[in-house]
Amino acid sequence: MKKVELLSPAGDLERLKITLLYGADAVYIGGQEYSLRANANNFSIEEIKEGCQFAHVCNKKVYLTLNIVFHNEDIDQVESYIEQVVEAGIDAFIVSDPFIISYIKEHFPQVEVHMSTQNSTTNSKAIEFLKQEGIDRVVLARELSKEQIKEIIQKTQVDIECFIHGAMCTCYSGRCALSNYVTNRDSNRGGCSQVCRFAFDVEGQKEKFTMATKDLNMAHYIKDMIEIGVTSLKVEGRMRSLYYLATVIGSYRKIIDAYYNNTLTDELLKEQDEILSRVANRETSSHYFTKEATWQDQYYTGRQELSNQDFLALVLSYEEKTKCLTMRQRNYFQVGDQVEIFMPSGKVVPLVIQELYNEEMQPIEVARHPEEVLHIYCDEEIEPNSMMRWKGSEKSEVL
Repeated sequence: MKKVELLSPAGDLERLKITLLYGADAVYIGGQEYSLRANANNFSIEEIKEGCQFAHVCNKKVYLTLNIVFHNEDIDQVESYIEQVVEAGIDAFIVSDPFIISYIKEHFPQVEVHMSTQNSTTNSKAIEFLKQEGIDRVVLARELSKEQIKEIIQKTQVDIECFIHGAMCTCYSGRCALSNYVTNRDSNRGGCSQVCRFAFDVEGQKEKFTMATKDLNMAHYIKDMIEIGVTSLKVEGRMRSLYYLATVIGSYRKIIDAYYNNTLTDELLKEQDEILSRVANRETSSHYFTKEATWQDQYYTGRQELSNQDFLALVLSYEEKTKCLTMRQRNYFQVGDQVEIFMPSGKVVPLVIQELYNEEMQPIEVARHPEEVLHIYCDEEIEPNSMMRWKGSEKSEVL
């Protein structure tokens, strides 16, 4: 049985490597041209090459977004750009403009072409047309139910990719005009200003009005998605943090593997759902999968989006002889705190911080300077690129 693909976003080279290490089967990235996340760091040609080499050594894949709405002035250099990216080693392009499909398939048949969710594909007839044009995979619009997705898969026999986690668009997938109207930044050409999350003045009222969709969380429906034949499960978030991506990808990796190992239980789902909720800064919903989305899947006036402070440090190295762990701090913690270290392999090690040392190995009581290199001792061997977070709800009381 071919396993479902777990597809992660990556806004830069560090995120690409981390998400692959934490269990993604493939990553999707944006180049410095023709991408819908113009505010992300995005990848130069050399970084694309390095990212592809890293992924291929891991027997994994890299997909490049080429999904803006093209104007005439964008077309002149796109063929040259595609050639450079293919030479760098890319495995597939994610596109939204039909003209580009035939060019890629004619000149680079070894590279797959995936139709972006920006195309708002919602029916089997559209997919049959895209298949005739050479599309290898379709990323469905996010506004489809389980039964609609199942019917599309049965009728088309085309690889289908669906979103499983992350931010949702207030407008119909790929059909947003709010950003352009309010800020003159075109979301369909890489400039989304997230107007749907603005706070608006309302005439005659003191309270501001806000609107936005809750984030998507499909953790409890991964089994269903696999069994109806979804090819790829996609996480949103090329601009999300390293910690967020490692946590989300790690959780879904455990759920997917448990399904195939026949060890998927309600207890495991509850545990991973709690981890996913801790890393999020917004409430979540399954949206359209089991029912038509309603106002309960939306935020209105009064919502709160809190910054996550769970990420304490990134592990740089572990010295087996001395059992000394070297890490780079991200958030405040101190001696006596109960924490846990989660590793790319999925293992989690609980730990009470007994001693804490700065970069010069001088003892300190409190870590209060982000990006500072610190040392602690740990009896269990810790993998590089592991991350330290609070254990459960335990947090230091001292400010």
